[in-house]
Amino acid sequence: MAKTPATKTTRATLALDKAGIRYSLHAYAYDPDAPRIGLQAAQALGVEPARVLKTLMAAVDGRTVCLLVASDTEVSMKRVVAAFSGKAAAMLKPADAERLTGYHVGGISPLGQKRVFPTAIDAGSLSDPAAEIHVNGGGRGLQIRLTEGDLAAALTALVVPLT
Repeated sequence: MAKTPATKTTRATLALDKAGIRYSLHAYAYDPDAPRIGLQAAQALGVEPARVLKTLMAAVDGRTVCLLVASDTEVSMKRVVAAFSGKAAAMLKPADAERLTGYHVGGISPLGQKRVFPTAIDAGSLSDPAAEIHVNGGGRGLQIRLTEGDLAAALTALVVPLT
């Protein structure tokens, strides 16, 4: 059953407000049975899949990291290892990602997580600092639209090849 978020204030929106970053919120009917949540969000919002970044949580040599890649791409673990100068990387189990970020899978935002984790954005997902992209807003069925430059600055993110 599709659900729309009940609240529009999340830790992600509070983090952007605190940083003075302009954004807009976009709610959509979240489908928990969608095979690829990012693609379902893009379709529901009428946005190109490349403009919706999915948030992935991984571990590099045991250190938790946050990854952002276009919803229609797959991350390369070799590139994740290289981005964080590690030797081995693996995706976190959903329960671990939820516990560490404070968000539920399908609603994990790179913004306002319980702790600040090193973050990398796929260089292929960014084209122009002034271009707008969407990231999860901290709830299932909620996306934040902001500029690429503002997202990278808010996260103090590396911008490197990840796909």
